Amino acid sequence: MSVTLWVMRTTVEIRDDHRAKLLELAGRRGEKGFSRIVEEALDRYFLADEATDERIRRALEAIGSLDEESARRLEESTRRIRNTWR
Repeated sequence: MSVTLWVMRTTVEIRDDHRAKLLELAGRRGEKGFSRIVEEALDRYFLADEATDERIRRALEAIGSLDEESARRLEESTRRIRNTWR
C-alpha cells in the first residue's frame, strides 16, 4: 500500500509578535521553523470547532424536550431561586 502526502506551501500574514513567539517556541523544541506548531494549532482549532458545533447541535435538539408539567416546575423553581439571590 502506498500513501501520497501532499504538502502545500502558502503565504499567511501574521503579526510580528506572533511570529516572534512561534520562532521562540520552535527554538525551544529544537525545530528550525514553526510549520509543525501552526499545524498543531490548526488541528486543535478544528477539533474545538467541531466540539462547539456538536454542543450547539445537542442544545438545539433539547429545545422542546420537556413536557408541559416539567417545564412549569422548572420555571417555578428558577423563579424561587432568583428571588433568593442577593
